[in-house]
Amino acid sequence: MPARDKRALLYLLSLVLDCCALIGGYFVALNLRDPRFLDTGGQSLPVLAIPIFVALAIAGEAQSVEALESRAIGMKRALQALGATAVALLLLGFLFKAEDLSRIGFGVTFVVAALLMVADRLLLDRIFKAMMGGRAISQLLLVDGAVAQPEAEMAIIDVGEQGIWPDLSRPDLIDTLSRMIADYDRVVVASRAEHHQAWAKFLKGSDVGGEILFPRAELLGAVAIGACGHHDTLVLSRGPLSLYSRLQKRAFDLAITVPLLLVLAMPLLLVALAIRLESKGPALFRQIRVGHGNRQFSIYKFRSMRAEASDSRGDRSTSRDDDRITRIGRLIRRTSIDELPQLFNVLKGDMSLVGPRPHALGSLAGNELFWEVNDSYWMRHALKPGITGLAQIRGFRGATGNSDDLEQRLRCDLEYLQNWSVGNDFLILLKTLRVVVHSNAF
Repeated sequence: MPARDKRALLYLLSLVLDCCALIGGYFVALNLRDPRFLDTGGQSLPVLAIPIFVALAIAGEAQSVEALESRAIGMKRALQALGATAVALLLLGFLFKAEDLSRIGFGVTFVVAALLMVADRLLLDRIFKAMMGGRAISQLLLVDGAVAQPEAEMAIIDVGEQGIWPDLSRPDLIDTLSRMIADYDRVVVASRAEHHQAWAKFLKGSDVGGEILFPRAELLGAVAIGACGHHDTLVLSRGPLSLYSRLQKRAFDLAITVPLLLVLAMPLLLVALAIRLESKGPALFRQIRVGHGNRQFSIYKFRSMRAEASDSRGDRSTSRDDDRITRIGRLIRRTSIDELPQLFNVLKGDMSLVGPRPHALGSLAGNELFWEVNDSYWMRHALKPGITGLAQIRGFRGATGNSDDLEQRLRCDLEYLQNWSVGNDFLILLKTLRVVVHSNAF
């Protein structure tokens, strides 16, 4: 399991244990006072205390890398959130004139909760050391023909010895490297000078923190300067979203995708049946696309072409009078219904509702492959690909007849990465409704 997933589990466990500590304190207080004397504004203490505590704990970073690696910091931040919760409840009690609130019961609740939180942080520390060896950040040093001294606990892979480097004309190598670094938080590259630009663009398109060992004269658009052992590094990427932002985006995706799939279940089955009745072959078409962190994945679409004429690599762009498209296929492409199975990609986590559209490996802009037109193309995959995106609502969809078609989409994708927010995703979804039926959808 990647370190970031282990951290997320530990953060969740930390919150659950802290909330249990609050509930434990309340039950101890119940042995001293009747429940009606432990109400604030008509609600029992835990009902009000837990949401307030969770909000304050998250805001105060009681669940963070520092809190995991230092018991003292973890305890301090949790107890600060608990103290702020007690103050907030006292203010609520004053506002709602909760005159029956027992001071002794209230005090016992929070004193016992504090003691239990200290105990649960000791337990969490033991679990953290068992799961992650006491280090919350996983680090990797990639050696590509340069000398480097790794830091303690840093994994090392000599990619130069294996003949692997981010050749931007080789999506297979980009995919290999992307999978190699996917489980790490920080990746440092010790590269020969002629590969610096390629590594820089590869790291900027990744979903991890990326750095390059460097002579000080070479900057490459770094976002900061770091260190690895006795060497300086260029920090080229921090990963596009924080944990909280990733959780927001994922929650937003699931909150819309799950109800949509339930509502659309029968229509989707009817479309699949119509496709099967018109022509032989499966109702779904699968194709390898370039996805999050430049890792390849299999995308789902309703099959709109004859099965024997389907293009699994996307080497041939669809034209307006394409003879491979079936009658049902033309209708579902025109109305974008063929894209609906990608909701299952969103459910799996391969895609998001909103993001840069994932492209097939053989996609051409004129006579050039997409990454040959502009090698900044690989940077667009720092976020999950989307069913719709900024380029689509601005009218840049359909065939890419020349390099300018791709350049326009690439500018939109990089703008989206720079300005991501849940609010922007929501606006893009709303604006997508206006372009579901589009003259370039064929």
